[in-house]
Amino acid sequence: MAIVSTKAIVLSTIKYGDTSLIVKCFTEQEGVKTYMLRGVLKSKRGKLKPAYFQSLTQLQLTANHNSKNTLNSLREVQVLHPYETIFTSVIKQSIVMFLSEVLSGIIREEEGNHQLYNYLETALIWLDTHDSISNFHLLFLLNLSRFLGFYPDVVQQDAVGFNLLEGAFTNSIHEKLTISGGELVSFKKLLGMNFDAIHKVSFSKKERQTVLKTIIRYFELHLDGFKEPKSLSVLETVFT
Repeated sequence: MAIVSTKAIVLSTIKYGDTSLIVKCFTEQEGVKTYMLRGVLKSKRGKLKPAYFQSLTQLQLTANHNSKNTLNSLREVQVLHPYETIFTSVIKQSIVMFLSEVLSGIIREEEGNHQLYNYLETALIWLDTHDSISNFHLLFLLNLSRFLGFYPDVVQQDAVGFNLLEGAFTNSIHEKLTISGGELVSFKKLLGMNFDAIHKVSFSKKERQTVLKTIIRYFELHLDGFKEPKSLSVLETVFT
């Protein structure tokens, strides 16, 4: 067993019994780790507060990490970047619920990935501090694909189609799993973009839903075991 100090982002929290929580985190130093927090729901004076473990909260942890792939334990926790708006905005809460479900299913490795961690950290702080966020989740997912190894190849960006399986533009639009027309136009709007420019992109509700489903299909084709998130329907409800 080793004592480790690391930054971490909460991916999921499950109630265990009446008083305990099982918390899965993506840690900067050692990738995905799962912690058992015994009695945290009944202890009013303990160092660990249930509020620390809301989805995608950013923490500084001191933890006992086991080498036997069993549940780990926490010694100390601090909230690193207290969110000012994420937990008070229905729309931002819905985005966070959706993204935490996606990330919990995608990030599995038990080793540090500093570039991915920095991306998540920066993106979540951006979400908390900006108001024009209706397309945030679209760009978040598309840019996330860069860190997972399958960001679209934009070499032939003037082509009339995009093959989701190949991850590349094509002029053979009758191939299976190829998008074209309005679907492609909407998809291309997000390519090469950063969050600070996202307010320049306008989608109708239908276009936004179509782009999101395209990106989710793209993820399904490139990530083993990835499934359409259950919270997708909530997002479709909050964005008009």
